[in-house]
Amino acid sequence: MNYQTIIKDDLINGEGVRCSLFVSGCSRGCEGCFNKETWDYSYGSVYTKETQEMILRDLSKGYISGLSILGGNPLERKNFDVVYNLCEEVKNTFTNKDIWIWCGQTFEEISNDSKFSKILPLTDVLVDGKFIPSKANPSLKWRGSSNQNIWVKRGEEWIIQH
Repeated sequence: MNYQTIIKDDLINGEGVRCSLFVSGCSRGCEGCFNKETWDYSYGSVYTKETQEMILRDLSKGYISGLSILGGNPLERKNFDVVYNLCEEVKNTFTNKDIWIWCGQTFEEISNDSKFSKILPLTDVLVDGKFIPSKANPSLKWRGSSNQNIWVKRGEEWIIQH
């Protein structure tokens, strides 16, 4: 997997101060996407063991609330195993850090897919759905268009937060 960038001390992509990983690769091709360069799976840098160690070091800082994974699309089949392993490592290492994921699939598509649904127990917040320009609204928090949902895990239950 490749990634576009890692933002340390990110104050925009989720609650609190975060470490944000922007993965490369997206087959959705949303019209009006703010990050089109990440559609290309080979864009950016190769994700390595050292990349993961850098993310874990950043997450070890007490003031970092958690990890945000965006893109591109973290839940592309080509990206999934790396993203899943990172999430698993974060949850095993930092019980007090949350994980936010932005993806083009809907919650229903993810939960009904035997591969992708494995990420849900490791995820605390999921922002789902394609960006749709006709539904764009700059006043929305953490999403670009009104068709996208913010799913928050409360115990074992997922609820939509607005």
